[in-house]
This record gives sequence, structure tokens and C-alpha cells, in this order.
Amino acid sequence: MAGSVLVISATGDEQPPQPSAAQAFSTSVRPASRGKPSAALHTVRPLPRSNPVRLRIPAIGVDAPMTRLSLDATRTLRPPPAKNPSLAGWYGGGTAPGSRGTAVTAGHVDTPTGPGVFHDLGAVVKGDTIEIKRADRHVAVFTVDAVEVYDKKKFPNKKVYGSSDLPELRVITCGGGYAKRTGYRGNVVVYATMTAVK
Repeated sequence: MAGSVLVISATGDEQPPQPSAAQAFSTSVRPASRGKPSAALHTVRPLPRSNPVRLRIPAIGVDAPMTRLSLDATRTLRPPPAKNPSLAGWYGGGTAPGSRGTAVTAGHVDTPTGPGVFHDLGAVVKGDTIEIKRADRHVAVFTVDAVEVYDKKKFPNKKVYGSSDLPELRVITCGGGYAKRTGYRGNVVVYATMTAVK
């Protein structure tokens, strides 16, 4: 997904929460390792590939069905259909959540009909869990490592979408302030690593 930035249309009528600086990766971490979780803390073996069917984030009350997403002609991740704001998506051309590598999930922060599935994503904090139920009946449990917000013009593709030897997850939605003329200025990105399997 190198070179792609998530673009999700939204109304901004009800401003969603934004992550605080305390939820970002520590600036005391060496730049070369920033954005990568400690392997010592994450020893769960990756699972074989299996499509995700449901995403849960208990801390913000998300319990959503999932749909497969693809890239458009500009290599931008297509969002889930706006007519179903409670639907979460995953990039089907990449890693499946729970398998080795970086899995990418995305959803609307809001739509013309109201708040979207990830309206409160900016309120997620380090240590919260994200559960992905898979078609093979396994539930991959991810622990949040950091939550950051980026301006769309300075979106760090390599950091967000880069490969990993661990089963990692990114959850992405719009954020970073809103203007009626231009929409949301950025994206909220949750970084998480699998720490358990149910």
C-alpha cells in the first residue's frame, strides 16, 4: 500500500475526539525503532491467513461487521460504503489480521447520516484491546501500542503501512480537525500488536 493515503468523506457536524500527545509513540525511543512494538512483549505466534469478519474495540463500544476493501486507480484505499456507517473494512490485498505482517483496517469517522463506526477512535489509549474475529473462528486480540494523528499532506506511509515480522494491526479513520470546504485535514491511526488468540 506504499504511496496510498486513506481518504474518507465526512461531514464533521459532531467533532470526534482526537488523541492526546501522551498516546503517541515515545519521543525517547530511537528514531530507527520508533513505531515498532517491543518484540519481548509480544510473543504470540502469527496465525494462518483467514478473512476477518468482525472487529471489536470494547473501550469505545465498537462491535462491527467487516468488509473487504481495495485500492482505487490512485492507490488510495477505498472506504467502506457510506450508506453503512457502522461497517468496518480491511485491506484485502494485504495481510489478514492475526497473520504475520501489518494488517490495515479502516472505517468512517462520520457520514452525512451521522457518526461512523470509528467516530470515537481518537479516544482509544495505549493498552486498550482490539479484537478481530476471523472466518476460521479464531479471535486475534491486539493491544494498542500508540495512537497518532497525521496531516494528510505529511502522512507517513512507510511508518503506517510498512511490513513487520510480527502480527500487527492499523486502524485508520479521518481526524486532525475539520473544515467544511476541505473536510478532515488528517487521519487518526491506531497502532496495535497481537498479544493473544482466543
